Amino acid sequence: MKIERKRGIDRIRIQHNKKLFWIIVLLLLLLIILIYLIVKSEKLKNNAECKENADCIPATCCHPESCVAVEKAPECNGVMCTMVCSGPLDCGAGKCGCVKGKCEVIKK
Repeated sequence: MKIERKRGIDRIRIQHNKKLFWIIVLLLLLLIILIYLIVKSEKLKNNAECKENADCIPATCCHPESCVAVEKAPECNGVMCTMVCSGPLDCGAGKCGCVKGKCEVIKK
């Protein structure tokens, strides 16, 4: 910003540097976008229930149709299941795996 006083003019005239103004606006926008992306990536990391396939197991003891994180594993001691292949994980039809931070059934 430049302040100059010309002869014969009683008021002060302020001249703005438009290039500098737009550079500052652009930098502020980039800063806002960067902060947004950092916050969003932190939320995704915190919401992830798995990082690798070993972090996921079947959700139920018998004929599971979904997968959960190891921390939410069902207690299967003493549970008896039928030998019928009916779920998407039965008889080797699929396996549990980590897909984008969520435990899901992966078909073979």
